[in-house]
Amino acid sequence: MTSSTTPGGLARFNALEERAALAALHELCASQTWARSLLARRPYATADELLAASDDAMAGLSDADLAQAMAGHPPIGRPKPGDPASSCEQRGMADASDELRAQMLELNLEYQERFGHVFLICATGLTGEQMRDAVKRRLGNTPEQEREIARTELGRINRIRLAPLVEQDAPA
Repeated sequence: MTSSTTPGGLARFNALEERAALAALHELCASQTWARSLLARRPYATADELLAASDDAMAGLSDADLAQAMAGHPPIGRPKPGDPASSCEQRGMADASDELRAQMLELNLEYQERFGHVFLICATGLTGEQMRDAVKRRLGNTPEQEREIARTELGRINRIRLAPLVEQDAPA
């Protein structure tokens, strides 16, 4: 696909000055290594090419880079104030009962104590109960297993978050 047929949002992303592109990517994922890896491969001919680059970058993150990426995510049930992506992704907890919210708070704390980082799950489309059940299951994992599951979940989140960046219509 040539640049003349590149979707508008992707063409704008390809043309962004490096600092602006880095800031846009950092809004999606807190890992500087992930963002710089994506920048290094610009320009992208298609959104699929960008998503593949994201997957490659995620697979190559060191443990420290992965920890940096996870640190940018709030606990389930407590989306970042003023962050519409976080609120939208955690929509399954919006109408959760007080009991479920209390369970998630307790489970989040137990998880964080066991693994040293926030419980990370691609929450888009999941109910509060599904998220609760997932954290309960994952508490039985080894730290190594959990780190790789978190890497996979983060990759899924990044793919979802990249889509609007490259699909946006040009500003009026």
